[in-house]
This record gives sequence, structure tokens and C-alpha cells, in this order.
Amino acid sequence: MATLGGYLNSETPLLELYRPHQLANTHQEKVLIVTADSRILVGTMAACDQTTNLVLNNAVERIIRTPDDSEPSAQVPLGLYLVRGDNVCSIGLVDEALDDSINWTEVKGSAIGGIKHV
Repeated sequence: MATLGGYLNSETPLLELYRPHQLANTHQEKVLIVTADSRILVGTMAACDQTTNLVLNNAVERIIRTPDDSEPSAQVPLGLYLVRGDNVCSIGLVDEALDDSINWTEVKGSAIGGIKHV
């Protein structure tokens, strides 16, 4: 049975990670995705493919404000959400206990820079 944690901690060649029979057995795991346009998405990974297209259930976009912004940070519910693989910069598992203990409306941070296509 393949899980994202298993993918990240395995020595399996990258091409072996995205076999359809493995995806059918993937557990529903909460992940955080940073996109090429600096968005932060959190949701339960429902599916992925060989080009890193991702389907998230109960997806939420976290909008983290800068410290000098008086407006609070926000979480915007997106529901079922598809992220194109060419827009994925980073993906990782979420520690749900730690994540639930954080009040995301009070979190402030610097803006994430964009990417440069060469």
C-alpha cells in the first residue's frame, strides 16, 4: 500500500511512484502545497498522476499577511480542488495535531517570491 510518506522516505525510483495500482490504495492524507504563484493550499490528497496533477478534498487556501498589514490572515475554503502539476513547487505531509493547534488568522509572514521560468 503506497502513501505519500512512503514515497518521501523510500529509495524507489521516481518513475515507480506514480503507478495507477498504487494510487488506488493511497490513504487519504492531509498535505500542504506551495504553488508556483506563491499560493499555499492545504487539503486531503485524493489523487495524483505522473505529471504531479493533484486532486485535493476539503482544500483551503491560506492567505498569510505580512506583519505590516493590519488585515488578519485568512483561510479560504475551496472544496474539491485540482492543482496542475506544472504549478506545484512543493508538497509535504501536514502534522494534523500541530496544524490544528495554530490559529492561522494570527499568523504573519513574509511574502514568498515568485519563480523564474528560463
